[in-house]
Amino acid sequence: MTMHITGTREEWLAARLELLAEEKELTRRSDMLAQRRQELPWVRIDKDYRFETDSGSASLADLFKGRSQLLIYHFMFGPDYTAGCPSCSSIADGFNGVVVHLENHDVAFTAVSRAPLPKLQAFKERMGWTFDWASSFGSDFNLDFSVLFSEQQQREGGIEYNYRHEPPLAGPPRGQTVQEWNLKGSDSPIAQIAASTGTDIATYTRDRPGLSAFVLEDGVVYHTYSSYARGLDGIWGVYQWLDRAPLGRNEQGIWWRRHDEYGPE
Repeated sequence: MTMHITGTREEWLAARLELLAEEKELTRRSDMLAQRRQELPWVRIDKDYRFETDSGSASLADLFKGRSQLLIYHFMFGPDYTAGCPSCSSIADGFNGVVVHLENHDVAFTAVSRAPLPKLQAFKERMGWTFDWASSFGSDFNLDFSVLFSEQQQREGGIEYNYRHEPPLAGPPRGQTVQEWNLKGSDSPIAQIAASTGTDIATYTRDRPGLSAFVLEDGVVYHTYSSYARGLDGIWGVYQWLDRAPLGRNEQGIWWRRHDEYGPE
């Protein structure tokens, strides 16, 4: 028996029209925020970042592939990972169908991760993805765009992620290895995700997800926008669908998997 409110079609329509007014206001507000993103000042990029791609070594300007704009998804896949972050993997499942449209609207796209290129290529093949994916291994790129942090920053509380300061990461108790500590906390969602990448909590969380935008004008690359954490909700396609389903996100712990890891229905 349903415990949810039920009603007549007329009652549903009245409630739906009231909600529609709020949805329209949210849409207008979203349009205004999009405009404000475009009005942010551009910051010139003078550092010579290098990436390894399927086509060889590339500069940041090379990633534009002849276009004036570039969107980069900072994909959590550190050098010590055995597989890409499952959350980033879920987001990336929506990239293939979008890229062709972006490229035909003067916008280049690539994912960027710190893992060496062969690891990225192998995982990309496993997932059946075709979008560009570059390795920033050995580069300062992830550090400079606030999606990579050091062990010292973790210990001392020196992490600034999503424009906010984080407290120190609680380390393993005296006499415990990081692995033993991670096992003790294996019921936590973050420990489960870390384990799925073949790492512990500390190693896993030194890399972070994000999205950055760039523009190329007169041969000069400018940084225009970056977003992190819940700021990525809008590009996580499955959540946009769940938000419109009767029970919404309806989450209890970590339910999502890499798309080839779900069991038979």
